[in-house]
Amino acid sequence: MGRIIALANQKGGVGKTTTAINLAASLASLGKKVLLVDADPQANASSGLGIDIRNIDFTIYECLIDGVPAQQAIQSTELDNLDVMPSHIDLVGAEIEMLEMEDREKIMCGMLECLKDSYDYILIDCSPSLGLITVNSLTASDAVIIPVQCEYFALEGISKLLNTIKIIKGKLNPNLAIEGFLLTMYDNRLRLANQVYDEVKKHFRNMVFDTVIARNVRLSEAPSHGKPVLLYDAESKGACNYLDLAKELIQRTTK
Repeated sequence: MGRIIALANQKGGVGKTTTAINLAASLASLGKKVLLVDADPQANASSGLGIDIRNIDFTIYECLIDGVPAQQAIQSTELDNLDVMPSHIDLVGAEIEMLEMEDREKIMCGMLECLKDSYDYILIDCSPSLGLITVNSLTASDAVIIPVQCEYFALEGISKLLNTIKIIKGKLNPNLAIEGFLLTMYDNRLRLANQVYDEVKKHFRNMVFDTVIARNVRLSEAPSHGKPVLLYDAESKGACNYLDLAKELIQRTTK
């Protein structure tokens, strides 16, 4: 049965979607069957995997709001083992539409339940907010990966997210675990980056992934070509970092 992992941080620009795309692609390249669920209205994870949302009939929006079976929204990608459930700008209004629904925090949970046997990993790219869609994502997940940017204000807002996770554990999903904190955009030449790294390690210790994602131009360029960095430049530092992360995640989740 597949493991559902949300990637969440309400602070934008921390490498969350970059991680969702490239971790999913790296897991797929290692032989794991992976589904990436794009739960962000900006749909960057969808376009970053080459999905043209103008030419598809169903997205996560129709699954959540209209009850369209999840299988009908799933799109294949260039990588054999990687599928994506795309997003759409309509998702912006979904939270308001969901307010009147029964068990509104558990709609995504029901949507993904039938897919767990078909995938080794289901990754959810959450929006940079702590709204109802993100609450749904965390309620549906077995664990959460929290990307942390190696820059000033990196720890700002983490306490808020941790408090949200605590509330969801208490009221909606008692089994939700923190898979780990992932340090992103790391530049070892900068004293500040090393200070942030030390601070996060000091606070969260073994909850921090050993793998660190270095700042890398190829990682920034790949989404504009609709490809994960593994297909854009397999020799790049970014591609190597995310392959290492995928191996570390597999090791953690198969103990």
